[in-house]
Amino acid sequence: MNSSGIEVLFENICFNFTCDSVASIDEFSAGIGNISIAGEQNKTNDLTSSEVKESVLAQLRSEINGKTLRVVTLNDKPLSFVETINGTQVGTGVSFDLLEFLTEKFNFTYELVVPQKNIVGSTKDFEGSLIEILAKQKADLAAAFLPILTDAQEHAYYSKTTLDEGEWIMIMTRPAESATGSGLWAPFDLNVWILILLSLICVGPIIYLLIIIRMKFTRDKDQKIYPLPHCVWFVYGALMKQGSTLSPVGDSTRLLFATWWIFITILTSFYTANLTAFLTLSKFTLPINNVGDILKKQKNFVANRGGAVEYAIKNDGEDLTQLSRMVEKNLVQFSESLNDTDILLKDVEKKNYLYVRDRPAINHLIYTDYVYRKTISLTDEKIQCPFAVAKTPFMKRKRAFAYPKNSTLHILFDPVLLHLVESGIVKYKLWQGLPNAEICPSNLVSTERQLRNGDLMMTYYIMIAGFCTSTVVFVSELFFRFLNTRGICMPRNGGPKERKLHSQRENVKVDSITPPPPYTTLFRRSQNILGEQKEFASRDENTMHRQNINGREYFVVKGSDGVSRLIPLRVPSAALFQYSYTK
Repeated sequence: MNSSGIEVLFENICFNFTCDSVASIDEFSAGIGNISIAGEQNKTNDLTSSEVKESVLAQLRSEINGKTLRVVTLNDKPLSFVETINGTQVGTGVSFDLLEFLTEKFNFTYELVVPQKNIVGSTKDFEGSLIEILAKQKADLAAAFLPILTDAQEHAYYSKTTLDEGEWIMIMTRPAESATGSGLWAPFDLNVWILILLSLICVGPIIYLLIIIRMKFTRDKDQKIYPLPHCVWFVYGALMKQGSTLSPVGDSTRLLFATWWIFITILTSFYTANLTAFLTLSKFTLPINNVGDILKKQKNFVANRGGAVEYAIKNDGEDLTQLSRMVEKNLVQFSESLNDTDILLKDVEKKNYLYVRDRPAINHLIYTDYVYRKTISLTDEKIQCPFAVAKTPFMKRKRAFAYPKNSTLHILFDPVLLHLVESGIVKYKLWQGLPNAEICPSNLVSTERQLRNGDLMMTYYIMIAGFCTSTVVFVSELFFRFLNTRGICMPRNGGPKERKLHSQRENVKVDSITPPPPYTTLFRRSQNILGEQKEFASRDENTMHRQNINGREYFVVKGSDGVSRLIPLRVPSAALFQYSYTK
């Protein structure tokens, strides 16, 4: 074939089919084989681009018409997998649905080639891989959703028509509580709690110092310097919405107190509102959502052996090389199991590992598990959905078919595959068999939010801390009392004898001043006094008689000493009289 004519063919084909450039004309000539174009160079130059394209496509169609192609694939449900029916290996999945469309359009058949290992392959993991089969030209086409990796492009040619942008996501056991926290800690962030604690510690001494400074500068005699413990207790009491006996006189001190009250009012209002919202309307969040969370928490995870995740971690120049240290620490496991359900039950459910898999596989896996568990419980969603899926993708890679380096099949297949992608058929196939609704979302909206012990755990801690503190204080009081009785710890007011005399003096002073009795005692005693008065009057009517003095009735009673006394008949007055003279 004339070199100038081949250049014209190549330019027209690449322009109309967006194929990538070939390294040399000889490579392209070897790729298209024995394509013969009638006529000489002058006839070739007279051909239009559309005529050149049609002639080349017609020649390629005639070459594969009735031909049997060797197709290599991977077991990667639901995208591609091999089943044995009556002793014959049959390819199924989305990839083979697309391949069947190509066989009908171009009238060819295919035979399956299965690699020794179910891996994509790379330069460092080449033996027995799918890439090795393509590199050694043991297959004409790789019918699988292969991730486009930089290392693999050295050994095979990826189709220019990308079938989709694959997303690898994480599935994990559903946590018992949301990652935002639970109970009394939930409304505020950790930094907010730290600042609140610092304000409680600092505001009391600040108020105390400002009061002292004001006294030194103003010399206000009416201002009282409150002790430091009183200022600290005021700060704590304001937080608990309690009153205070402190009544500052100066305007500046009043402003300090009022400022703290306003701050506490706003703070407690926000806390109460956020706590109510959290317990009723909060969304469930997962503790691990992206690669950064895995690195931070050093969380174990599982991925498929020889898949895109392994090569994105181990190959140089990829986005996930920061996870290579976790591989060295044996925190990452690359499973060779072809059964995703076994990995879900053994590694995720029992070992609490993460499972990283592409989105179509995860969707079908969690839906199959949901259908099975729904037979166990029809109403309890916590039993139906024990697993949760992270929203943020673990990684993204474009996926496409692959060919040997010198293959020209992509010239025929790429435009057809492009039509299937643009028409939405590929996307439809990926979601075929799945419900339209989201399966087991992270936030189970139909489940009512009920308070659990975990929500109230902080209240238990506060009660335990309070009881422990009071116990320590009580034991210390007993200890110091024991020291005082032994005379080891002597107070300033002298020894035990002096303290006893001092307490006796105080008791004498206190006993000489009789406080007024409570109202209930007044009325109860008044009834008893009237009953005693009636009994006393019936026994000795000669020693007592009734008399009206200044509009009030009294009993005039003659005592044993011969002195007459007046006993009021009104209930409150009689009770007071009895309390005063019978104490």
